[in-house]
Amino acid sequence: MTQAAPITQDVVTIPRKLTDGPVNLVGLTREGLREVLIAHGTPERQAKMRVGQIWQWIYQWGVRDFAAMTNLAKSYRAELAGRFVIEIPEVVTKQVSSDGTRKYLVRIAGGHEVEVVYIPEEDRGTLCISSQVGCTLTCSFCHTGTQKLVRNLTAAEIVGQIMVARDDLGEWPEPGAPKDETRLLSNIVLMGMGEPLYNFENVRDAMKIAMDPEGIQMSRRRITLSTSGVVPEIARTAQEIGCLLAVSFHATTDAVRDRLVPINKRWNIAALLEALRAYPKLSNSERITFEYVMLDGVNDSDADARRLVQLIQGIPAKINLIPFNEWPGAPYKRSSNNRIRAFADIIYKAGYASPIRTPRGEDIMAACGQLKSATERARKSRREIAAEAGLGD
Repeated sequence: MTQAAPITQDVVTIPRKLTDGPVNLVGLTREGLREVLIAHGTPERQAKMRVGQIWQWIYQWGVRDFAAMTNLAKSYRAELAGRFVIEIPEVVTKQVSSDGTRKYLVRIAGGHEVEVVYIPEEDRGTLCISSQVGCTLTCSFCHTGTQKLVRNLTAAEIVGQIMVARDDLGEWPEPGAPKDETRLLSNIVLMGMGEPLYNFENVRDAMKIAMDPEGIQMSRRRITLSTSGVVPEIARTAQEIGCLLAVSFHATTDAVRDRLVPINKRWNIAALLEALRAYPKLSNSERITFEYVMLDGVNDSDADARRLVQLIQGIPAKINLIPFNEWPGAPYKRSSNNRIRAFADIIYKAGYASPIRTPRGEDIMAACGQLKSATERARKSRREIAAEAGLGD
């Protein structure tokens, strides 16, 4: 395979703090937390112990007030309060769907807003989090993709979304209380706004915080990162995060995928599949999830289903079939239920799990592909969106 060009994007992540402001401790790795504590006067010989104590208060108990960190001396708590803050995104609005799905609009630094979705199910509670404000990928079926990229989220803003949801669910345990293994928030999917692999370092650091055994304590097998196919970062994801991987696949020919998922023009199906074949071995994950949105007359034929089976042959995989979630101005229609079932049957008979995703939160625009910041006002007409999708009038 030809060596891919370096990934470059004209996108910034805003600084953690103003030059004269307090440092936000949320989002710092353990080493980063140690460094700022030492830089602000904590004796180096005490730093490791202090990191462990503060880490548990923030991420295991959900405490935001230094005064409540009772295993620290009062004088040290006062020093911390004068130099640091513990800040997470601000909830602007919360909507609750008729099916129990919760959608949070949260405000981050600079006045920008992103959306976060919590989906309760019988055996799990899944939180869908965002990695960027907006998105560069312009996938033509995705409402989020019609919003221009503003910037990357910081590690604090990414892990802060998990903390926001735990606040709302009342899921922080009481210090000293017996351990309760029941989790309302048991799974995380990086499937919200943005392409996680275009913000790799911040996503990695946030997920390491989420997986830390002395903090939020999420298993890496309960975290799924979804990418549209940033090929050079896939192996790095296996090595530095090790979570489960999902790929927004959506087509079985380069011609169709170029139109649906324009990143395919840079890394085509063959290059993507080559990277995916190595992923389970590198990450020790069980299988890769192929996400496939069902678009009427575009990618939902029996021939597409058979090609899909051939393409993924030899990859431990399951295929999530996603009925298209329509949004105002969308240039596509959802495949019929009969067409989706016929497509799923071909895949199932080839030996792959092919669950059909039940749309959740459609009444509050919280379903897959529908997230879009409420403050993004530049609306495209149906004609403009269709033209970008290559569909004509």
